[in-house]
Amino acid sequence: MPNSVSRFIKSFTHALHGFDFLFRSQVNARIELCIAVSVIIAAVVFHISPSEWIQVLLCIAMVLGLEGINTSIELLADKLHPGFDEQIGKVKDIAAGAVLIASILAATIGFIIFVPRIMEIM
Repeated sequence: MPNSVSRFIKSFTHALHGFDFLFRSQVNARIELCIAVSVIIAAVVFHISPSEWIQVLLCIAMVLGLEGINTSIELLADKLHPGFDEQIGKVKDIAAGAVLIASILAATIGFIIFVPRIMEIM
């Protein structure tokens, strides 16, 4: 049992290092994190419903998770093939496109949730 706890702690530590690297090295990840914090603050201020919280948190996890996968793909591709390669360029573009799709969906859901509340204030 102590071995499994030790492995879990070690895995968790590696994940935290990855989290730290992502946000220290990637400008887009920092921007997305700032947007996520802003959305969470807005959600608290506007007292969104539990189902809306689920949607907001899933969107945040989706965008940040895909940003991590995109960064991993870029780092691995650059390590395996440091020079320009058309196929690797396409892979990197597709990964970035996945983050873009998730971001557009997250923004759309954010507008659906928050715009009516903002309109009420005005």
